[in-house]
Amino acid sequence: MSEVPIRCTGVAVVILKKVDDQYKVLLVKRAESVLKDAWCYIGGGIEEGEKAWEAAYREVEEETGITNVSLYSANTFDRIYSIEGNYIYIAPVFVGFVPEDQEVVLNEEHSDFRWLSFEDAMGIVSLPGNEEVLSFIEKHFVKKEAPDYLQVRR
Repeated sequence: MSEVPIRCTGVAVVILKKVDDQYKVLLVKRAESVLKDAWCYIGGGIEEGEKAWEAAYREVEEETGITNVSLYSANTFDRIYSIEGNYIYIAPVFVGFVPEDQEVVLNEEHSDFRWLSFEDAMGIVSLPGNEEVLSFIEKHFVKKEAPDYLQVRR
């Protein structure tokens, strides 16, 4: 019997900021060949010796220049089946809250960014399943207070 391996080698981060009493989601447009022009939230690999939450902080800073972020484990996961590699990729999702005046400075991995309402963000995310992650985050981190015990404390 053959098995499909599961690999957990990366993280995903949904960045939120409150503007006029409404939370906005940061989406970035990929510039590189993998998923080129796809709109998505922040994501990236976990480096050797790094914890998933450490990778989340690092990826946010590398991809957006953001260092002032309050990070939470979302307690949900991105999941993708790789046809070429015949494996299931799973990544823990984090939620990051940033100040209303937060600037974004993209690196070369992305060509554009937008702050969007949850509804608009769910309409343009490119990968099937991303809208469910956004819906889950809206339900548990926006419509309710973010659970204190899920906050990452450095």
